[in-house]
Amino acid sequence: MRTEPSLLGLHRFNEADSGAVEEALLACCGSHRWALRLTAHRPYPDVESLLAAASEASYDLRPADLAEALADESWMPQPLLGMRAPGSQAARTALRAAHAAYEARFGHVFVVCLDGVDPEEMLDAVLTSIRTRLANDPDEERLVSAEELRRIALSRLEHLVAVKG
Repeated sequence: MRTEPSLLGLHRFNEADSGAVEEALLACCGSHRWALRLTAHRPYPDVESLLAAASEASYDLRPADLAEALADESWMPQPLLGMRAPGSQAARTALRAAHAAYEARFGHVFVVCLDGVDPEEMLDAVLTSIRTRLANDPDEERLVSAEELRRIALSRLEHLVAVKG
């Protein structure tokens, strides 16, 4: 019987040293509380159970945990979200300005899950999302950011346990 790569990845995740698992989870979501919670509840019987636990832990993030995770996103070694997507120089300039306006208004980097967005549409999708969310009040935006961060973390976690080898 052939074992699926995600099962191999989940087995390694369940059996790995707690410190290594916590470090890997922090790459998915920068909240230490979130990572510790998922680490402590191992082993997970299947990937769906792990993702459900991660989702639940995301919903339980306190404001300080969310702030920690959002601050961690700002340290990611990558260009501004959407800048690598195809688009005109004018669109890139508008995107830079929108990112700056967002950070000035809300005090953290802009996060949005782009799973399923075509690369050709990414720049416009990010720009539209930032512009829309700039109209949110801080409490509403905190909720939206938390949901986007949850979706990003689940995507990263799914990739983490799907790694082959």
